[in-house]
Amino acid sequence: MKAIGYLAPKSIDQQDALVDFELPKPTATGRDLLVKVNAISVNPVDTKIRSSAGPAEGQYKVLGWDAVGEVTAVGEDVEHYQVGDKVWYAGDISRSGTNAEYHLVDERIVGKQPETLSDTQAAALPLTAITAWELLFDRLKFELQHQAEKSADTRLLIIGASGGVGSILTQLAVKLTNATVIGTASRPESQQWVTRLGADHVIDHSKPITEELSRIGIADVTHVISLTQTQAHYNQIIEALAPQGQLALIDDPTEPLDIMKLKVKSLSLHWELMFTRSLFKTADMDKQRQLLNSVSLLIDNGEIVTTLDQHFGQINAENLKKAHAYIESGKSIGKVVLEGF
Repeated sequence: MKAIGYLAPKSIDQQDALVDFELPKPTATGRDLLVKVNAISVNPVDTKIRSSAGPAEGQYKVLGWDAVGEVTAVGEDVEHYQVGDKVWYAGDISRSGTNAEYHLVDERIVGKQPETLSDTQAAALPLTAITAWELLFDRLKFELQHQAEKSADTRLLIIGASGGVGSILTQLAVKLTNATVIGTASRPESQQWVTRLGADHVIDHSKPITEELSRIGIADVTHVISLTQTQAHYNQIIEALAPQGQLALIDDPTEPLDIMKLKVKSLSLHWELMFTRSLFKTADMDKQRQLLNSVSLLIDNGEIVTTLDQHFGQINAENLKKAHAYIESGKSIGKVVLEGF
């Protein structure tokens, strides 16, 4: 089968940063599904791993986690899927990735593909939807309230709301919580994007956050989800949070965060990594299948829209290199997808 990967971590401008090659078609056993991959998306985690982590000596490392495809075989212990099912998922970071024609994935982290989206539209969503859902309902313990009346007492600030996670997080927060949702974006086009996604307010994170909140008449917030450059905004986040507020983050700060700064306000800190359940085979691993099916239903009911922004063409090394470079530019809005081999 066709696959794309690399032998050593390199910058994306190197000719062999990603290359096309052939791999044996894998076999499904246990709770695994064998999925024929139709479309994928590229996430910041792809670029981070490509530039820093190598495979075992003499082997290729295959990246990619988001995928949409068709089940072609099932393991003997599979309960929820059968051959022919159309599925979407975000994979397991400890296993070979979705930048290949066929891919093995545990059924407990796989959902049914939304019926109203194309393969590329659907491929934009799984990893970010899981991350956003877990941030809201597992880490910050928001109560899931469909079409809830907004409360001025619950104010959620999303830093980096125009990116992949931010784009779906904004929608889920607006649709499924009672929070007043404030998104940040620094460019006019990204600010317009966040507004279209339903945020109650949009502010500019290139300016002091507390001053931007004051500009829209908000003194403080009860929750902050920081998706990018947390270390650059950390002091402003602490200032903006109300006493006993909560901060959740997903990025990798380039400097250690001083957690002692959280003490005087009794602020709590939460990390989110959507791969944790699959990495540790947690008892609640199947919740990712369930939440993907919930998001699929929201989409098919017309309540959530795809966050697809750029289509980079066929799945091959040349186009994946372009997609990685675009992600690394820091100018992407929404998600980048590729389709077909």
